[in-house]
Amino acid sequence: MDEIVLNDQSEVSKTLVFPLYLRARESQRSDALIKDDRAVALIEKISYDFSKFKYEDHDQVGIVLRTRNIDSYVQDFLTRHPDGVVIHIGCGLDFRFERVDNGQVEWYDLDFPTVIKLRQGISSEEGERHHLLGCSVLENAWMETLSVHRPRPFLFIAEGVFVYFEEAQVKSLFMNIKDHFPGAELVFDMSSPLIVWLNNLRTSRIRSGIRYHWGMKRAKDLESWGEDIHLLDEWYIFDESVPRLGASHRWMRNIPQLAKSLGIIHIQLGKASA
Repeated sequence: MDEIVLNDQSEVSKTLVFPLYLRARESQRSDALIKDDRAVALIEKISYDFSKFKYEDHDQVGIVLRTRNIDSYVQDFLTRHPDGVVIHIGCGLDFRFERVDNGQVEWYDLDFPTVIKLRQGISSEEGERHHLLGCSVLENAWMETLSVHRPRPFLFIAEGVFVYFEEAQVKSLFMNIKDHFPGAELVFDMSSPLIVWLNNLRTSRIRSGIRYHWGMKRAKDLESWGEDIHLLDEWYIFDESVPRLGASHRWMRNIPQLAKSLGIIHIQLGKASA
């Protein structure tokens, strides 16, 4: 693989590379919580100023646990529906398909055209069951592309995406998925309004970073967004007992405003067609 040069060193580019970098760093540990050989190979080839990244080990652990748990939700879905259809919204440089492929899943990686073009330049990954979609998730055309797979079960996943949207945009997307793919499951990470506020305070103070927009207090509140929206499961980082998270995480779980401030939500959108 030739050297990969990212000319854009903006904050947007940082959000693209940072998770990849952390997965690579984690994969090289003897006690790694996740193994992502593709991330390791890419980081060795990417020309980027990684000194931009300022973080602690517990930050790395938190992001890696988020990734690992979303992988687990995908694997559970494919255990129940081996020939299901999975759509990775805002895929970035996460090659999740390679980690969870069961040999039957129909997989779509969706992101902005510039990101998909970058991925295509990195790897010829598309195949009979693996597809790339270059568009905004807020457009509807990509849903028509996927309609050919109905009535197969659908799972939509998003990691590090919805926090950058306005609540009205998130709600509209959820309703569109429910209307186009009734019974579809959706797994995504969430932040509370407190986390959104803290991030934006930090962003304003250091004049760096991208502002968050959407946070939610309770996962159960999503059920009020529309008929037949059901909360299936919820996972929170402060429930974990991984020693590398540090002592502070152990007492944070006892503070109501923090205990459920960062997590993963699993919902079902509507009833599956008969």
